[in-house]
Amino acid sequence: MRRLTDYLLVRHRHNWIQLIRFGLVGGSGVLVNLLVVIACNRVGADEHGVVVDLPFSPFNVRWYHVYSTLAFLVANVWNFQLNRSWTFKSAPHSGWWREYGPFLAVGLVGQAVNLLIVTLLLNPQSPLALPVSVFDSSSGFRTPLYWAQLIGIVLVTPLSFVVNKVWTFASVRRARHAAASDDDSTGAAGGGGGRVEVS
Repeated sequence: MRRLTDYLLVRHRHNWIQLIRFGLVGGSGVLVNLLVVIACNRVGADEHGVVVDLPFSPFNVRWYHVYSTLAFLVANVWNFQLNRSWTFKSAPHSGWWREYGPFLAVGLVGQAVNLLIVTLLLNPQSPLALPVSVFDSSSGFRTPLYWAQLIGIVLVTPLSFVVNKVWTFASVRRARHAAASDDDSTGAAGGGGGRVEVS
């Protein structure tokens, strides 16, 4: 048991710290996301109104899809900048646009899943629809759009963390490994033969 604890808590301490930071950044991003959805819902059209009628389909693009997507875009830039500078500390190792492309791609996949979840929770014909008896829009806390958006974010976040760590911010690890390789070759050439450990 002690070996497992050491393995999880000591050897992977850096990953746990990153996960906690990612969670804090994500929490702030959730707040930003929800504030944008609330603002759009307050000043925009009825969230259930049709924006685009999809031909040959019983489905439509509704205003809540637009609000959710606008909120995603604002929160995505917010989260990216905080994750880049604080969580993964990749800013010195890669250009902003070079990392933002993959981050946005991961986010767009997550947003597609989020839109599916939001649709399932808000569509009255869905078996997963939020109950109108509880979520009757009588107050902000009882507005189904806000809860659907929050539930979608919570379900998509773990996947987002893993893919962003492994792919988007991988330049940090590549830069560390390149530095370690340079140190190894310099040490070997100088007769030191020293090895550099990379976490």
